Amino acid sequence: MTNIIKASTVPVINNKFPASLPEPWLKQWNELLEKQTATQRVEWAMENLPSQFVLSSSFGIQSAVMLHMLTKIDANIPVLITDTGYLFPETYQFIEQLTDRLNLNLKVFSAKESAAWQQAKYGEEWATDETSLKAYNRRNKVEPLERGLSELQAGTWFSGVRRQQSTHRESLSVVSILRGRFKVHPIIDWSNKDVHQYLTANNLPYHPLWEEGYVSVGDVHSTRPLTAGMDESDTRFSGMQRECGLHTDGDGI
Repeated sequence: MTNIIKASTVPVINNKFPASLPEPWLKQWNELLEKQTATQRVEWAMENLPSQFVLSSSFGIQSAVMLHMLTKIDANIPVLITDTGYLFPETYQFIEQLTDRLNLNLKVFSAKESAAWQQAKYGEEWATDETSLKAYNRRNKVEPLERGLSELQAGTWFSGVRRQQSTHRESLSVVSILRGRFKVHPIIDWSNKDVHQYLTANNLPYHPLWEEGYVSVGDVHSTRPLTAGMDESDTRFSGMQRECGLHTDGDGI
């Protein structure tokens, strides 16, 4: 991906297709979309895939890219975040900052039991073993996300995941079908350099913890800064797993 430029004003998007799952077309679509820019991918999705359109965001290190790009095309697109109750104070401040600056249509979803209630009931699941971690992620991330997408009647879900981020994500395509919805990854092939160029060109910030060595930011209890000798995957969940289940068909990780 080269020639990063500022997001520009685009024509009004008119959705063409009703909700459907034409899987035989996916390969052809992706062959086309691999050759397009991120903004062109968003425009194509909004012209050809079923509404409602929803953008999920973790408000992580690079999240300003997708928040800026999508709201330039659809200023009122719902932005869905799952709040575990254990996000860094800097993350909550980042949410407030970007919501104000970009006038985001923010939609917050959380587990049905509070973080304190869960800890009293289940203990520190994230620090126990992989099975407990899966249960924690399923309850605090996957279920609230799915509930949010359902309540928002999402037909197409945009996400800012990139192939460079993990082994699992290396195999992801621009558009796919996940848990009965279309899922679109406009910046799937972007490098860290591409992200930096877009943020710089549009005067957008990284997450505040970027300056402290964090390359990925989740919960306080399961995120560490990247230090010498570590792989990026070691910075989340003590290296047990990188995926929390939001972007896979799994039940928690």
